Amino acid sequence: MARTNFEQLLEAGCHFGHLKRKWNPAMAPYIFMERNGIHIIDLNKTVVKIDEAAEALKAIARSGRKILFVSTKKQGKDVIAAAAQSVGMPYISERWAGGMLTNFPTIRKAVKKMTSIDKMMNDGTFDNVSKREKLQITRQREKLEKNLGSIADLTRLPSALFVVDVMKEHIAVAEAQRLGIPVFAIVDTNSNPNEVDYVIPANDDASASIEVILGAVCGAIKEGLEERKVEKADENAAAAEASAEAPAPKERRQRVRKSDKAEKPAEAEKAE
Repeated sequence: MARTNFEQLLEAGCHFGHLKRKWNPAMAPYIFMERNGIHIIDLNKTVVKIDEAAEALKAIARSGRKILFVSTKKQGKDVIAAAAQSVGMPYISERWAGGMLTNFPTIRKAVKKMTSIDKMMNDGTFDNVSKREKLQITRQREKLEKNLGSIADLTRLPSALFVVDVMKEHIAVAEAQRLGIPVFAIVDTNSNPNEVDYVIPANDDASASIEVILGAVCGAIKEGLEERKVEKADENAAAAEASAEAPAPKERRQRVRKSDKAEKPAEAEKAE
């Protein structure tokens, strides 16, 4: 797995933290210095933390489990949507609905409702309802698509959360903690890193900063997915080879019968 590039992080402004007066003291280990009243993040530690997170996310992807990406802030929503789509993972970029994780069965019902509306539109049922009902159903479908369309394929709880800005997404982080789901997050100097399992200390307000970090972790996820494909192909090839070498059940029965017949004359001779 490729190591994160320090220069890329520097160019993207990942080192710029918040004003000193807004800092969270728990972020002290990740702060390099203060300049003009602004905290500067130690990018050497950021590099190490990105690589640690990337390795863990790669392992999750290789095992076939899902990672839910979350960022509803303006600077991160489009970036996280593109990154998650590039690796086929679910994401939330519009609004975190309370209970998205802790009340997951209800969320699944809402997703199924969206599917049933699509079925109505395709099988002709939609043509038989009144104009007013059509308008209500269409609006309901659009609302569901906006908030839940990006997690339509998430049939079970995710194995991890990747969050941009733990303060803004505090409800998502709290739900994940309650369920024991590991949280990976870009954590700025005004946030509490103790709420996160895999801390990536960096600027969470600049699109360029978010993009370069997501590029690194998604690159690792892609590697994990590719390795999973190779492992699956090897398993299938081994299974096919074993199946080809093993005699069919009918052939085995015939062989047993022939061996029985061959033994009978020998036994008869002994009897004589």
